[in-house]
Amino acid sequence: MKRSEHPYHRNRAQQNSKALTQEIARPSLTGIRQVWTTSAVANGLTPQRLAAILQAAETGQHHQQLELAEAMEERDAHYGSVLRTRRLAIQGLEVTVESYSDEPRDIEMADLLRDAVRKPEFDELLDDLTDALGKGYAAVVIEWAHGRQWLPSSYRWCDPRWFVWDQVSGRELRLIDESDPTNGIALIPRRWIVHVPRIKTGLPTRSGLARMASIAYMCKSWTLKDWMSFADTYGLPLRVGKYGPGASTEDIATLVSAVANIASDAGAVIPESMEMEFVQAAQGTSGSNVMFEALAQYLDAQISKAVLGHTGSSDSTPGKLGGEDQASEVRLDILKADAKQLAATLNRDLGRAIIDLNYGPQENYPEICLPVPEPEDTQLIVDALEKLVPLGLEVEQSVILDKLGLPDPDRDATGKPTGKLLGTPRATDAPVATHRATALNRSSPAPDEIDGLVKRLGAGVDQVVDGWLNQLLDLVDESIAQGRSLVDLQTLLLERYGDLDLAELTAVMGEAMATADLAGRAEIAQGE
Repeated sequence: MKRSEHPYHRNRAQQNSKALTQEIARPSLTGIRQVWTTSAVANGLTPQRLAAILQAAETGQHHQQLELAEAMEERDAHYGSVLRTRRLAIQGLEVTVESYSDEPRDIEMADLLRDAVRKPEFDELLDDLTDALGKGYAAVVIEWAHGRQWLPSSYRWCDPRWFVWDQVSGRELRLIDESDPTNGIALIPRRWIVHVPRIKTGLPTRSGLARMASIAYMCKSWTLKDWMSFADTYGLPLRVGKYGPGASTEDIATLVSAVANIASDAGAVIPESMEMEFVQAAQGTSGSNVMFEALAQYLDAQISKAVLGHTGSSDSTPGKLGGEDQASEVRLDILKADAKQLAATLNRDLGRAIIDLNYGPQENYPEICLPVPEPEDTQLIVDALEKLVPLGLEVEQSVILDKLGLPDPDRDATGKPTGKLLGTPRATDAPVATHRATALNRSSPAPDEIDGLVKRLGAGVDQVVDGWLNQLLDLVDESIAQGRSLVDLQTLLLERYGDLDLAELTAVMGEAMATADLAGRAEIAQGE
């Protein structure tokens, strides 16, 4: 019997069909949930107004805080950039699904969950859920499709302003509805994915990166406003018009008009008797310009520290060896925590829902994972191999290729690489370029023949050297018997060194050279 034909699944599907397929949390033009907003909470933000917004969120009235968070992403390019960097670092991770065990049923459930994860809609889901990093939470509706199986057909992000937190615990998210606009209604099970990242310990209304960065955002907006006023006042030279004692009222009016309009008109016509001068701003004002820039950079650094965990972002510090991408710009421990929390949300609200609707409640479920790869210092690996391999360290090539992020070379049926390899190729892989290379490769002496030749020549050399040592030992024994000193013995050894017979050693070396020459000629002849 097929899984979908089992009485349990058929009855349960009928019971949940309406709840799973009905339209929920849709906006309306005049209803309580609207997509348009006329709030200007970020306009003219002052310390008193910001304090009131943050204090209201602490009591559950967090809608203005959400509107401020949205405005901060749009108006502050730096905050929007670093926040997007942290979100993309999570979305760039490879999503995997692990079965609970190797039992056929566990593998089958994991395969079903993999089918849902591989759909393109799932990538959009990750983007929507990471919106919670800035605002404190994100809620997404699951749109189910029921054919042979229950699987999500799409995911719909909902504006966080459409929700309230319950007044008792402050931790249950409820949907604002016309039936209860103050306390909201409970979310339908298996229809919602709600992600609440733990940015800090405490109530969700006091979480969110936007709340943490709001003070720096306000101060920076003031800094930029003052900077623009400073540039408007001192950025252009002061225009001074001069007229003579006999100038008429009409002439003076003409000069005033010319002075007022010359900045925009880039030209003016005045009587010959009048003058116009441009006075540069005082030199001391350059220090004020530096002050504005330094303050803006300081505030940007504080925002980077709050969002990425450090101030060395891509716009100020070059990357280290191994490449700096969006994942490495976020501090590793922060990225791991974000990935772990998002995976827990997906397993709780999506993975369990898919398995329960198709298989029924289980004791053990497959798991959606967002593993964070550990960064590898490639220079350290190369330096270590360069020093340790010559000393005898044995390392598999596949392990090093994996650490460097390089694929294994493609090889044919005989084991030879199909493409050209970098570095020095081995003899078995090297292409045959010349006739001599072919001969050496085909007819190299057998190992037993080479060993026998080396041993025979070595025995001849050892015989000659043993004869020399015997002569020197006899000389030492004779000196000891006659009671000679070490200085006298040294003198005798130096004298006798010149009398050593080299004929036998010369003969052995000649034989070795002749043998090598004949072997080489034989190999060349075989190659021909």
